Amino acid sequence: MNIALIAHDKKKNDLVRFVTAYKNILAEHTLFATGTTGSRLINETGLNIHRFQSGPFGGDQEIGALVANNKMDIVIFFRDPLTAQPHEPDVTALMRLCDVYSVPLATNMGTAEILIKGLERGDLSWRTIVYGKSGGQDV
Repeated sequence: MNIALIAHDKKKNDLVRFVTAYKNILAEHTLFATGTTGSRLINETGLNIHRFQSGPFGGDQEIGALVANNKMDIVIFFRDPLTAQPHEPDVTALMRLCDVYSVPLATNMGTAEILIKGLERGDLSWRTIVYGKSGGQDV
């Protein structure tokens, strides 16, 4: 499956800890991240991660385009709800696209853990049945 990993600045440490904890599960999938988040994850976990632009420079929109084209299966986006983001319209658009295209979206540690545990058990195989794909797609 294709999995996007995104985190606002104050949540990057949380995402690094999360990805480190679930590294063995995530390593079996195709991973994508916005620029700075991707760099941190690569450096701190050694995982192979395809990087897009930083969120404020279009990275959220690049991932949104993959969602809209059925090329993203899960989005894990650790948002900072207490800090105003200059690119909030992009964030909102990405979340809306996940709703429109039924792409599972986790916005905090609790929901991300539920998604990862479901992924590990095979609970997200419905995406393969509905959308007719198996595993990570070439993007």
